[in-house]
Amino acid sequence: MKEQFLTSSVQRERDYAKQYEYLVLTVSPVDSLHEARRRLVEHSEYGKWELQRSKLYMGGGRRFWLRRRVMQVHRTV
Repeated sequence: MKEQFLTSSVQRERDYAKQYEYLVLTVSPVDSLHEARRRLVEHSEYGKWELQRSKLYMGGGRRFWLRRRVMQVHRTV
């Protein structure tokens, strides 16, 4: 199972007004689907991620795109 943040400028330009960041979770066909679901639930509950897209490939691999709104903190001092 592999996790990676998307840093593509295409994604940033497309969602510039919404200010989302993306996390891609890739699950190989030999990995447990139960483990993948557990990781998705953990990300959504504790990291405030939401599932944007999922894709099942012909070989049995899966890829999940998670997104969350970027929180911009302004200095008060």
